[in-house]
Formats: sequence, structure tokens, C-alpha cells
Amino acid sequence: MSAPTEFRTQVAVVGAGPVGATVANYLGLYGVETLLVDRTTDIVDYPRAVGMDDECLRSFQGIGLADEMLADMLQNIPLKMFGADGRCFADIRPATKEFGWPRRNIFMQQLAERTLRKGLERYPHIRPLYSHELIRVEQDGTEVRLHLSGPDGEGVLVRAAYVVAADGGRSTIRTQLNIPLAGETSPRKWVVIECDNDPLDAPYTGLHCDPRRPYVCLDLPYNYRRWEFMLFPGEDAEAMLRPETVRELLTGHVPDPAALNVIRARVYTHHSRVASRFVEGRICLVGDAAHLMPPWAGQGMNTGIRDATNVAWKLAAVVSGRAHPRILSTYDTERRAHAKAMVDLSDTLGKILSPTSPWVARPRDILFRGLRLAPAVRDWLLDMRFKPMPRYSERGIVLHREQEAGKNCAVGRMLIQPKVETSAGLAVHLDDTLGTWFTLIGYGTDPLIHLDDESRAFWDRIGTRYVAVAESRSGRSQGERPTSATDSVVVEDLDGSLRDWFATQPGTIAVIRPDRYVAAVTEPLELASLSGEFERLLSPSRNSKAEDLPSSRSSLEPLGGAS
Repeated sequence: MSAPTEFRTQVAVVGAGPVGATVANYLGLYGVETLLVDRTTDIVDYPRAVGMDDECLRSFQGIGLADEMLADMLQNIPLKMFGADGRCFADIRPATKEFGWPRRNIFMQQLAERTLRKGLERYPHIRPLYSHELIRVEQDGTEVRLHLSGPDGEGVLVRAAYVVAADGGRSTIRTQLNIPLAGETSPRKWVVIECDNDPLDAPYTGLHCDPRRPYVCLDLPYNYRRWEFMLFPGEDAEAMLRPETVRELLTGHVPDPAALNVIRARVYTHHSRVASRFVEGRICLVGDAAHLMPPWAGQGMNTGIRDATNVAWKLAAVVSGRAHPRILSTYDTERRAHAKAMVDLSDTLGKILSPTSPWVARPRDILFRGLRLAPAVRDWLLDMRFKPMPRYSERGIVLHREQEAGKNCAVGRMLIQPKVETSAGLAVHLDDTLGTWFTLIGYGTDPLIHLDDESRAFWDRIGTRYVAVAESRSGRSQGERPTSATDSVVVEDLDGSLRDWFATQPGTIAVIRPDRYVAAVTEPLELASLSGEFERLLSPSRNSKAEDLPSSRSSLEPLGGAS
């Protein structure tokens, strides 16, 4: 028997779906040598995720792919909920662009995956290994070993410093690590049907809470449409996919079911489950490998993209020596509780949609119509403020101080993203000025002038960018642009959003993480001491034992293997 072909790499990502491909794109951006492993070559053509929120788009902005995603997307799509009598009792149209992008967008996962895979071509240090199936995973204190079967059944061994398991709800890695997936599986199945040449004029997502058979109807890009119908006990799942049964399901929902060109139909089971831990040694679980949720909140893939954005910068920090490997434990503490909150939200919306008893459905409809009359409740619904937002605590990579106990303090939350004006006079999203790593951002002050030599050396060492925000059109003559006497980037606060944001915070300088979460807020006089605290929080490699850090030796070329 021939020896397996062997690869060494800093990080291996198993699973090239949207979450795994996003991790790989971020690792490419951060300069991390990465192998992306997937059992297939082709993008799966099943009806899958269709909802993308503003946080998710911001993540794609971070890897330079937001515009490409938007090109295949329906933006600002309303979400309507219809009662048992067919009348709309909730019309959700979030107008906020707090994070720079529309909050409700409809896409097709196949097109998004194509964009993400195309994005990987920008990075010569990212190597895809498609048509390679994972057989066995092993790890010790120095590396993870992935035993793969190649396209022709040949053995392949990958030695990686770290592994990201993005291999789906039936994750081989999670199973072999014996990590429980706690929660429930719904006894009800749903049949999902997609057609082209959309016959309806219904430019919204409709949740139809019809007790006779609850269903969902979605407007998709490029003149496609999707329906999702609940199946009742005793209905055979496979039989429901027969063309004649599909036409029967669609009777009454389209003018002529026989004229539809159904291109995809599949039966799904809804799971509400979260892995008991997201980190095991040198392996991190992301996306469906870490959590499964029903589709009602449209947050399954979005939650996975949050995982990807969180874990990627931490892995990059570790393998580059900017941080101690211990920070990987914060991926679990920061992401697992929020994933559980999203599962709970999805379950709640499903309970609203799915009652099959008119005696339950009618009081629900009356209640929701009454709630719409209360302005506070109406605004809460319209702006989707029912969606749980992450807030990372002192167990994560954040520094909370006593004066930050107020509910308005942004430490641990995502930074807002208004438009700002650059020194060249261009109006851009704030993130486009922050760089790809940490940022010290000051409002009305230049963070660099408040750093001593030792603090400056620390921030420089981890690749920090410095940004000074000036009030729009202030302190300068017409035609002039604000400049800095230091290395800081200067931007203008075009509409006062950053002025208002900093006014609620306990300081005028904020530390922003690579994933755009606020790690700390401080007054200028306290910046030097905060810098020391943050250095101890990250425990950079110069203060760590050499054996605690992964080897920097990696190669994306095979090391051996005889034929």
C-alpha cells in the first residue's frame, strides 16, 4: 500500500459551503495558509438559505465581496405574516441601516457560494481540496491530522495547526469528537418547492399562518419563487415530491399549477440544536456543525457567518503570533450563547406560524392585530428589534470597566457603520477606512497623540490602524481637507452618527476588533493603561512560552507520498 500524500498547513477548513468558504476568505485576507477541504466539487443545487441580514452583508464587506453579493440579491424585502383568514397581521419593513446595509435581503445560496469560491482565487496561499472526503480526524497538543480519501480513493493526510469544522449538520468531525448536539427535532416535515418564471406579483416574504396547512411563499431573485408547505402526520415525504402532488399543493396558490416549471423540490426536517461546545482542542465548530435551527427567523446561515467572522481573526492572531492560543476559548464563550438565542427565536416564530387548530390561530391573529396599535410594539416589529444582537461579555475579547455598566455602553457590541468622508473627499462606509485588523478610533481626537512609546509599540506590533474622526465641515476652510500630523487616518462624520454614538459612551476613544465589535472604550488620559490591559488580555507571543504556539512552518505543496 502506498503512503498517503501529505500536506502541512496552518489552518484546514473542512466544508466549502458558505460558512467554510467565508472562513477561508477571511484567512486569505489575513495571510494565513489554508487548505479548504470538501467532499464534492460542485455546489449543491438544493433549495437552501435565502435570507441575508445586515450583519452578514457587513461580514462580506470585510472580505471585499458585499457588492458582488448585492448584485445577485433582492434588497429591503418586507416580511409579511398572514392570519387564518388570509389577512396580513404583521408587515415588517426594517428601515434602519445601523450597520451600513439593509436588514432584510433575499438571495440564492448557490449564487452566494459561487461568489465566495471565486473570491478565494485572490489568495495564492488558499488551496482548495475538492472531492476529498474526511475519513478520520486526530489531534494532539501540536497539530490536527485529517485522514482524507481523494477523488480516486487515494489516501491523503493533512497536518494542520488548527482545523475549522464547517462540515454541516451531520458533521463527521463533531461526531468523531463525541460532542453532543443538544436540543429537539420537530416531528413535522416540510416540503420545499422552487420554480422559475414566477407567476405571482408578490414582492415580499409571506408567512401564511393558515391552520389548514401552514406555508411560506418567497419572492427570489431572477424571477424565481419558493413555497414551503408543512406536512401532516401520515403524509409520506417522498410521495409529496411527485409532480402530481406538488401541483396539488400549489392549487389555489398560483393561477395554473400545471404550467409551473418546478426546478427543485425537497423535503426537510427542522432541528433546534446547539453543540455542547464549539471548541475542542485545536478544532473549532462553525455553522451547521455547531448549531441547527428552523428557518423562520432566516438566521441559520447568518448565524454561521457570525461564527466565521469571529473565529477567523482569532485563528489568524494565534498562527501569526499576535495572540496566545488561549483566546480560541473565547470563540465558544462569545458565540454559543448567541447561537442558542437565535435557535430560540426561530422556535418562537415557528410556534406562531404553525398552529393547525383554528381555536389557537384566531386568538393569535387578534392579539397581533391589537399589538400593532401600540407604537412601541409596532416600531419594535418594523425594525426587527426582536432579533437578539450579540453582546460579548468579560469572558470574551473585550474590556468592560465599572463606568460602562449602563445599557447604552457599546463594549461587546457591534460598532455602527455610517458613511464618512475621506481626506480625498469620497463618501464611503466607515469600515472601508478601518483596515482589516484592530483599530483605535477617536472622536474629535487623534488616538496616536495619547499613546506612550510602549503602548504604541504594542498596537503597532499587532497591526493596528489609527483613525481620527472629525466633525463634518468643522475647523477648516472651504476646500480644505482635515489632516493629521501623525500616521492616523482622518475621516469626517458626515451625518453626525458617530458624534451621537460617542456621546453615549464613557470615552472618546474606542478599540475596534477585526470583526467590528467594540473591545473597549476609554478617555484619552486612560488609553495607555488600557493598552497594557489589552496586551495582557491577548497575551502576545513575546510573553508566551514557545511550546504554547503553533509552528509557523507550513506548506501547501505535498510533502511526500509514493505512488
